Amino acid sequence: MRLNPARIEALSFLDEPKVRRIFEVFDCAGEETRAVGGALRNALLGAPVSDVDFATTAPPQVTMDRARAAKLRAIPTGFEHGTVTVIVEGQPFEITTLREDVETDGRRAKVLFGRNFEQDALRRDFTINALSCDREGRIFDYAGGLADMDARRVRFIGDARQRVREDFLRILRFFRFHAAYGEGPLDEEAFHAAVNEREGMHNLSRERIRAELLKLLAARRCAPTIAIMCGAGLLLPVLAGVAVPARLARVIGIETTRGASADPVLRLIALCVLVREDAERLRAELRLSNAEAQRALGAARALETLHGRTAPPDAKALRAFLHMHGREAARDALLLAQAEAGVSADDPRWAGADALLAQTPKPRPPFSGADLLARGLSPGRDMGEALKAIEALWVRADFPTDPAALAQLLDEALTRRP
Repeated sequence: MRLNPARIEALSFLDEPKVRRIFEVFDCAGEETRAVGGALRNALLGAPVSDVDFATTAPPQVTMDRARAAKLRAIPTGFEHGTVTVIVEGQPFEITTLREDVETDGRRAKVLFGRNFEQDALRRDFTINALSCDREGRIFDYAGGLADMDARRVRFIGDARQRVREDFLRILRFFRFHAAYGEGPLDEEAFHAAVNEREGMHNLSRERIRAELLKLLAARRCAPTIAIMCGAGLLLPVLAGVAVPARLARVIGIETTRGASADPVLRLIALCVLVREDAERLRAELRLSNAEAQRALGAARALETLHGRTAPPDAKALRAFLHMHGREAARDALLLAQAEAGVSADDPRWAGADALLAQTPKPRPPFSGADLLARGLSPGRDMGEALKAIEALWVRADFPTDPAALAQLLDEALTRRP
């Protein structure tokens, strides 16, 4: 146990009424409950605190019973593994019974419930994730997590290769946590364990890999971390294809220069999508959601017309580009093209082009079937082809809105019909 006034002061989330309510209900009558996990870690590191999780000596059924007795909603979200979600005034809190691993296969573990906080802590992955604290803010550190936290070092608890073999997703988690919280070089033992056990990632579900990779790509130091992973051959089992860490780094530089928030899906596209086939492969390999897959494919299609450019298209071409691909795909592709060009992140030409795509209303064709009916065309295939021809002329003329100009385009399109 560590008693440090400065550290205790950092744990302000313990004073929140909903958190205090959890302690009141579950940290009593012969059972001990402590805050654990990311909330404690982030609070001590000065990072934002979101979800607050708890570990308890109480078996899950006791947790359920106490919640109901206190008129709190309890959901057995992971009951077989000891996890109950308790809702306090609309906010969920996960409360998990202390556990001991009985058997692991690299993907999941069989556990027994226990009452020993130290044993529970030492079965976790990293030292900085093994801390716990009581309601008074007293911190319990069984694995040297505070020292590693002070050193901004991400380190496995115990033997790194054994920790990895228990769950091969810990390879990606190691790099994700280093990218988010680490400074300086990677922990050497952990890095060697990741390299030596990398084939185990083939055993993981694609959904778990996708979720972990997107979290890694959102981390503050993901660019240098991804570059190290690429160099060590650690992304091939994940992506099953090409990776371009240099383009990813430049995309992040542009994001930062423009004050944009981290966009993990765009970063994933920047890392490994050059052509449409890459987007299709990524959809299958990572089980992307429909929205993610469509975004990757849209960016790839739009980018095909921009590869090799050293300057952005002019305003007229950009408006046509926006009309053809839509705002999101157009902006994604333009940013990727800027990264490929290797120009400065704050190049005013590319920034201005992006601003035009962001601010220009998407052009909407001013013609409809009614206009053609009025000119004597009948509904059917001919009308559809005529509408396409008129739209092509309208785009080429830079989207005029003047009625006289539109009438002239309509006349020209109908005159050209066979």
